[in-house]
Amino acid sequence: MREPTVASLMTREVISADVDSPFKDLVRLLEDNGISALPVLDGGYPVGVVSEADLLPKEEFRGGTEEAPGVFARSAVKHRWEQASGLTARDVMTTPVKSLAPDLAASAAARELASAGVRRLFVMDDDGALVGVLSRRDLLKLFLREDDELKTIIRDEIFGRMLWVDPFSVEVEVSEGVVTLQGQLERQSEVEIAEHLVRALPGVVDVHNQLRPEWNDTTRTRQTTILG
Repeated sequence: MREPTVASLMTREVISADVDSPFKDLVRLLEDNGISALPVLDGGYPVGVVSEADLLPKEEFRGGTEEAPGVFARSAVKHRWEQASGLTARDVMTTPVKSLAPDLAASAAARELASAGVRRLFVMDDDGALVGVLSRRDLLKLFLREDDELKTIIRDEIFGRMLWVDPFSVEVEVSEGVVTLQGQLERQSEVEIAEHLVRALPGVVDVHNQLRPEWNDTTRTRQTTILG
């Protein structure tokens, strides 16, 4: 059972700017499209990103008219002061572009977004061309999968094809993304594997595992390990 990829979730139409786009055009693009950041292209390839945070220094330092930061000022403050005098995207953009590959799994993409601490990351192919953008909201849409769809996947894919269990020998109920499993499997290890696979299914909110094993094969394994 393959996990959804970035390519299957991303937005393909990306609002972008050119490196020579004027400052005011950048503000207008963000405002008119209701976004907080956009990629900056040079010859069609992303070379930077302009966000609201990159534009705000012009107001913070009054267009560069405020006194320059001192020698001991933090580098981040010095960088914002330099951005305050910027006239084009090239002057204010942040580099390099943090990007994702189209074939990256959704869970890995979520970790990248969390690690970067940003709302969205741009998607680039092997040649470095911009092919889309993936936002936190795109990933959260996975939790909007219909309960019936999740139930079918759990019953047919997880139990039927992965665990080789008669799909109708277990009862699967899904309500608002919360899965309840009932019935009997042959071994305790199968019960644990089933829960693990269901929890890992994109769109599942929680799992109530009420499956029962005919016999506990995990106890013997643990005892053997201890005695060995």
